[in-house]
Amino acid sequence: MFDKLLPESLFPRKLTPASDRRLRLAHARAEEAIVRAHVENALTFVDTLAETTTFDRAIDTYIRVMGVTEPMASTVVTRVLVVLGQELLPARRAVEPQPEGMRPKLRLADASNRAGSTKQA
Repeated sequence: MFDKLLPESLFPRKLTPASDRRLRLAHARAEEAIVRAHVENALTFVDTLAETTTFDRAIDTYIRVMGVTEPMASTVVTRVLVVLGQELLPARRAVEPQPEGMRPKLRLADASNRAGSTKQA
């Protein structure tokens, strides 16, 4: 049915390597945003149910009610527990936090350019 509407020449099934990399990066960013939203909502859920149920049961209930499937469910549970642990348990030793913006520069484009020039040579 869609073959006539979306001909192969307009929307090829095979992506170029550069497009494939951009697509994977965009997918990762979108999935991370979904995980962050679930973590924030699960923390709100835990806070709301704090008087009536334990935090682990509240997290399990959130995962079940929202229909979060594996492997995302494990990621959400782990991150919620990390946040709760930071708030409820004192750190054994202080770890010096890195100042904001001190991550090393990612050179993905440099590596892609080198790989592309090697193939063309």
